[in-house]
Amino acid sequence: MADRAVAWLRELGARDVTHPGGTLLAHLERVQGLLASWGARPALQRAGLCHAFYGTDGYPTALLPLTRRADLAEVIGEEAESIVYLYAACDRAASYPTLDRAEAAFRDRFTGRVHSLPERSRRDLAGLSAANELDLARMDPAFRAAWGGELLALFGRLRGLLGEPAWRECQAVLGDG
Repeated sequence: MADRAVAWLRELGARDVTHPGGTLLAHLERVQGLLASWGARPALQRAGLCHAFYGTDGYPTALLPLTRRADLAEVIGEEAESIVYLYAACDRAASYPTLDRAEAAFRDRFTGRVHSLPERSRRDLAGLSAANELDLARMDPAFRAAWGGELLALFGRLRGLLGEPAWRECQAVLGDG
């Protein structure tokens, strides 16, 4: 499945889109690799590889419109696609402040709907967010300088949703030492 996804990313021009650390495709592959190194299940790894397909709250470039969700699901599986949608739909300013709570208020930036998420979805969102931001911080020193402290505080709050390898990586990349 991942090979098909990479081929499709190439077809859609992801290796031609500039992104910190090279290209969007290189970033997506690094995020997938980081999730794999943390022991993430295959569906979350595939979601990491494809997390920018619909654009995100922090990265507006979309490779596919939301009307093509079924096409992405056919390539990476329904579970992985639902994680990609969750990540893309996340209104970060509205959702991140309560993500660590069971009654978290998740706001879908596409529909405006506010609802709570099951723990597994909150874990997926936290892990994918950490992998994405840590890759950016590694590749772009200016990004790390500007956002590192805020991200370390966010992931510190979300520590209960992150696995131990992810939290150690957050400390190593975003911490002072």
